[in-house]
Amino acid sequence: MFEVFKAYVLRHATVSEEEFALLEAVAKLKKLRKRQYLLQEGDVCRHHCFITKGLLRTYAVDDKGNEHIIRFAMEDWWISDRESLMSGNPSKFNIDAIEDAEVLLFEKASMDMLMEKLPAFKKMISEILDKSFITSQNRIHEAISSTAEEKYQNFVQRYPAFALRAPQAMIASYLGIKPETLSRLRNKR
Repeated sequence: MFEVFKAYVLRHATVSEEEFALLEAVAKLKKLRKRQYLLQEGDVCRHHCFITKGLLRTYAVDDKGNEHIIRFAMEDWWISDRESLMSGNPSKFNIDAIEDAEVLLFEKASMDMLMEKLPAFKKMISEILDKSFITSQNRIHEAISSTAEEKYQNFVQRYPAFALRAPQAMIASYLGIKPETLSRLRNKR
């Protein structure tokens, strides 16, 4: 599984074999079964997680038991609760596997050390965080200014793999629309 991560890093940064050895030394492989939690609400997030296989989601559950999906993530993506990870406060979110998955876990202290010792890796992570922020900003704008149809069309265009792999009810939750509305939109296509 580390080979998947190594290929990913090589697409985004120039890292030597010695530096890869350091990355590999601190990475821990975790396998998740479908529906298994990576993080549960109330626990403190302790790892940056790189997905080498599978599809995961971050979500919250409201007082009525409704799930609100914040994000999906698949192979070659990172996932964690950044607020909990950085603050040490309990997470407001759950992260679980939609499919059987494998992730590489990097403890916060290890990641801090890697970014200090590996400037190219630090630059890569900084660029990923910038893109993530921009994506979140655009998602908020779309959520408050787009119709259900526009949200769905943009989702399918931006994330065709998620549209194929995630259950319809989860996609509806992510888009903030009712499953029946999503069903109607899909039938129109």
